[in-house]
Amino acid sequence: MPAFRYEAVDDGGKTKKGVVNADSARAARADLRSQGLTPITVGAIASQVDDAGQTRARSFGDKLSTTELALFTRQLASLLEASLPLEQALSALLEQAERTYLRDLIASIRSEVMGGASLSDALSHHPRDFADIYRALVSSGEQIGQLAKVLSRLADYIERRNALVQKVKLAFTYPAIVTVVAFAIVIFLLTYVVPQIVSVFANTKQKLPLLTVMMLAVSDFVRNYGWMVLVVVIAFGFAWRGALKNPDIKLRWHTWLLTAPLYGKFERSLNTARFASTLAITTGSGVPILRALQTSRDTLSNVAMRQQVEEAANSVREGVGLARALSAHKHFPPMLIHMIRAGEITGELPAMLERASNAQEQDLERRALTMAGLLEPALILAMGVVVLLIVLAVLMPIIEINQLVR
Repeated sequence: MPAFRYEAVDDGGKTKKGVVNADSARAARADLRSQGLTPITVGAIASQVDDAGQTRARSFGDKLSTTELALFTRQLASLLEASLPLEQALSALLEQAERTYLRDLIASIRSEVMGGASLSDALSHHPRDFADIYRALVSSGEQIGQLAKVLSRLADYIERRNALVQKVKLAFTYPAIVTVVAFAIVIFLLTYVVPQIVSVFANTKQKLPLLTVMMLAVSDFVRNYGWMVLVVVIAFGFAWRGALKNPDIKLRWHTWLLTAPLYGKFERSLNTARFASTLAITTGSGVPILRALQTSRDTLSNVAMRQQVEEAANSVREGVGLARALSAHKHFPPMLIHMIRAGEITGELPAMLERASNAQEQDLERRALTMAGLLEPALILAMGVVVLLIVLAVLMPIIEINQLVR
């Protein structure tokens, strides 16, 4: 049954907005009048997928945030665990939704469910808001008859992932701010302060110290050709992004990232945590191991590790154990392999994967804090050295003039 967004006035003259399900706009208006409301505007809520199955373009920022996704999943799981029918649970979420887009999204899902579609089919009409892994887990929960339990675990997964991303972002926020401020201060000193002060000594015909001459040359270069450097950097960035579209170049680059100094272990821990947590929730929700591996592979950002999971999946398809299939490659940490092997032996693979995921997340958080802790003093020290050189370049001519006066 289609959903319609409405704006109406009640008997007291108050304006009300909401969503109503009806067969047509005329039926929606009739339903509103039966509730004692005078409709002002009634418009259909369009689906995100057109008749050809293509995703419709949407305005900038028109997307479900990760926080909203976690809250939607948690609330829906709680309502279903309270034995509410799916339609009533969606209706309750619709009444609580504050943002217009979220209300429209829930109303569209509810209208599909009321029309006889399953929840996973209704979510498939909104691919940008609900990823493949989300829809696959919901479908698995529907098939095994434990939708509420699967949604609860899915909410835990999303909340834990959001918390991890937030911690990593917070760890690198301060170094990023220090870097931007340092560049701004150095550019200001080179383009304005240094020329203004050093120009005073131009009329004295005094031989300037080497450091001052070098700093003036750098200042002139920044003022005259700084924009060209910026253009070159931007052009290189676009060229590099274009080069990474080549599968071979991207594979070699991602392989190198896994062995890069300092960052390599961070990249490995990040992708391992994603892989282990996704595989834990998919296998624990009844998804077959091959499909779970495919879903977990798609969450990896590193192409080299994604290729190794694909090769491991092929080995598992031929009857090889998962631990043995992954141990043939060197990018996954031994701890993950040992936990998977223990899970296969004891028959508790999801629980062991969950433990491995938690361990990798803790390792990732520790590495992020360590890298941020190393960057902060390094950036401050580098900025101090540059400012010191600039100050010396300005003061050295003054010191020499004082010596000549004496």
